[in-house]
Amino acid sequence: MENLFRLVDHEDFFSRRCIWVNGPVIVGAGPSGLATAACLRDQGVPFVVLERADCIASLWQKRTYDRLKLHLPKQFCQLPKLPFPEDFPEYPSKKQFIQYLESYANHFEINPKFNECVQSARYDETSGFWRVKTVSTSGTTRTEVEYICRWLVVATGENAERVIPEIEGLAEFGGEVIHACDYKSGEKFKGKNVLVVGCGNSGMELSLDLCNHNATPSMVIRSSVHVLPRETFGKSTFELAVLMMKWLPLWLVDKLLLIFAWFVLGNIEKYGLKRPSMGPLQLKNTKGKTPVLDIGALEKIRSGDIKVIPGIKRFSCGQVELVNGDKLDVDSVVLATGYRSNVPSWLQETEFFSKNGFPKAQFPSGWKGNAGLYAVGFTRRGLSGASSDAVRIAQDIGKVWKQETKQQKKKTIACHRRCISQF
Repeated sequence: MENLFRLVDHEDFFSRRCIWVNGPVIVGAGPSGLATAACLRDQGVPFVVLERADCIASLWQKRTYDRLKLHLPKQFCQLPKLPFPEDFPEYPSKKQFIQYLESYANHFEINPKFNECVQSARYDETSGFWRVKTVSTSGTTRTEVEYICRWLVVATGENAERVIPEIEGLAEFGGEVIHACDYKSGEKFKGKNVLVVGCGNSGMELSLDLCNHNATPSMVIRSSVHVLPRETFGKSTFELAVLMMKWLPLWLVDKLLLIFAWFVLGNIEKYGLKRPSMGPLQLKNTKGKTPVLDIGALEKIRSGDIKVIPGIKRFSCGQVELVNGDKLDVDSVVLATGYRSNVPSWLQETEFFSKNGFPKAQFPSGWKGNAGLYAVGFTRRGLSGASSDAVRIAQDIGKVWKQETKQQKKKTIACHRRCISQF
């Protein structure tokens, strides 16, 4: 308690509530934060989870489209210590995944502090503690809180903030412009010409959804892209890759995946889908660019229902001009332009995290920094990577926690013995 008063200056102490956390503070209640909390619970370590939204997994609950399903088989997406229900399909739907996460939080008694937006977090070298300042909102009430903790777990993930590109003339376009995180269904776009900017998994799937709702999508492909079949010879392509990686070097697995893709999908370059020179797994590991797992969009591209177009030069009122000089009439624009980390905006630290909001150390070493700082969910390896981080972090903190708890018990016993002998 004495330390707590020492590290809080007078001005801060009287303007904001200070809360001592007897364990780590986890920032983010998405799958990464929940996985870490569950593993800490298993180690017997107390924790506090801070979440800026009003629910767990807000990205999944509020910023994903209705038709979304997990792109990988469920065994590669389950969190530590609690598998998916057996009756769930191999590729659970968005609704099923949210249901799983909610049951996961209940099972491990994880109760995040919602509507708590972290403004800053910094390590106080004098006291040896982290100071995490938040703004808590409840209706019209705004409360500033400062959490004091020994360990800080950054679990805000790779997809905390949407990326909105600067495109000339977009402000003068006049039609509806939304980011993919605000897209729910193609139903309201029926009969409209929709420009989808981006050709990742989201861009492909939104274009397919628009087709299925009788809209006319045009998909902008500004760079090269790897498209792989979701399943190869009846087996998950991802599962096949994982299996091959146990025995073969990465470059060879990449070559085999592209051969399989050619057999299943044919030559996709004739449809305007140019493959990168780097293999799909190497590209994912080095650049973080995920290959597209096709679930039907390619068939629509072949039939011409989804038009593939080159990069954008500029927008004008109701129109878009492409880099090849063509002009298209467009009613609406969906920006499937991805997300980014927001860590640099609140974490006052430069040794562990780089300017892009990712740990500087490459996988599998990017989970632990100095002075009790940890990162989970930044591996660019999906939920399996986040789960791996969560287990390591909990074990690392748990080891220290158990050692210190044993020492405290010994001191208490010794103290009692002295007291008894004195009387």
